[in-house]
Amino acid sequence: MSNTKKVAIVTGASQGIGEGIVRGFRARGYAVVATSRSIKPSTDPDLLTVAGDIGDPETARRLVAAAVDTFGRIDTLVNNAGIFIGKPFIDYTEEDYRLKLKTNLDGFFFTTQQVVPVMLKQGSGHLVQITASTAEFASSRGPAFIAMLTKGGMNSATKSLAIEYATRGIRVNAVAPGVIRTPMHDPKLVDELAAFHPMNKLGEVEDIVRAVLYLEDAAFSTGEILHVDGGLIAGR
Repeated sequence: MSNTKKVAIVTGASQGIGEGIVRGFRARGYAVVATSRSIKPSTDPDLLTVAGDIGDPETARRLVAAAVDTFGRIDTLVNNAGIFIGKPFIDYTEEDYRLKLKTNLDGFFFTTQQVVPVMLKQGSGHLVQITASTAEFASSRGPAFIAMLTKGGMNSATKSLAIEYATRGIRVNAVAPGVIRTPMHDPKLVDELAAFHPMNKLGEVEDIVRAVLYLEDAAFSTGEILHVDGGLIAGR
């Protein structure tokens, strides 16, 4: 059994799902490189933080260079950074559109494109996107055009990359959450948000962490969109 310490990069890592994923990988003994705009320095020698705008290509370059320079490899990239702006279609502003594409798609593209050559050189790696069940579930109760455009695009890109690299040692998967209890949701709206799911409750950050770690172990799974959504897709 190899004693090589595995290394994960997690984007959008300062709170909520991203913070939970960082904790999950550290609990497994992985070294982690974590990034967000507001992330604070770490005193843990196996947790390196890199502050920056994930939609900026320079952030991706710094992030990957830091991982390789500090830990020597990259085994897993979790593309978690993302924002949600739910509005009727004609109410979206150009600012909404540009911001969401920059964070959700530019961040995914630039970071993944920097990571893949490292994984190809190693002959192994795992890319995981955090997308959304709302990308596949149109609802008049919660119009979310830009979420469907960006997160739906990431689902499709996940399958495309999975096939492109299937024989080259890189697996590519996604986790598609329902509504998860995080700081971005108003606690006063819990009952309303819970009602979106057939299970009539919110998901928890740990539900997503367990899904990511399951895919990490699922060596024969690639191109998978794993729904963690309280039955939302099943009940459509």
